[in-house]
Amino acid sequence: MDKTFLLTQLATKLQTAANQAVRFADEAQGEARSGAPRAVNLAKATKDRALAAIAAVEAVSGFKPRPFRKSEPIAVGSLVEIEDGETGKTLFLAPAGAGEELSGPDGDGLFYVVSPQSPLGRAMLGKRVGDVVETMIRGEVAEWTITFAE
Repeated sequence: MDKTFLLTQLATKLQTAANQAVRFADEAQGEARSGAPRAVNLAKATKDRALAAIAAVEAVSGFKPRPFRKSEPIAVGSLVEIEDGETGKTLFLAPAGAGEELSGPDGDGLFYVVSPQSPLGRAMLGKRVGDVVETMIRGEVAEWTITFAE
């Protein structure tokens, strides 16, 4: 799989989100000039969100994935397939962008982005094919078996 294709797609999505966050922060800053406490708080929150979005773009834009051997532990840049006994998912462990959905070249396949900061991404780091990972989802423990990693 061409991980560069996935990273380019992810960077585009994150840049769009960052542009929107900056626009909202600028608008909120304009409203904060009124001095109303609520407007000032909103301006600070939207500015923080914009800075986080810009940092995510920078993290993904500067990342160069390397090829992984099947015997290596899972790390940032890995493609991972997991199953819970009923359904499976293909994940891309990226430096940022958790929650984004990507499609493969020519629309082939669906990839869910997880990051080392996300619960599932953190649980997968250092694991190998055949290992089980657990995370809490909506207050319940969810378990997945790693069936493929590259």
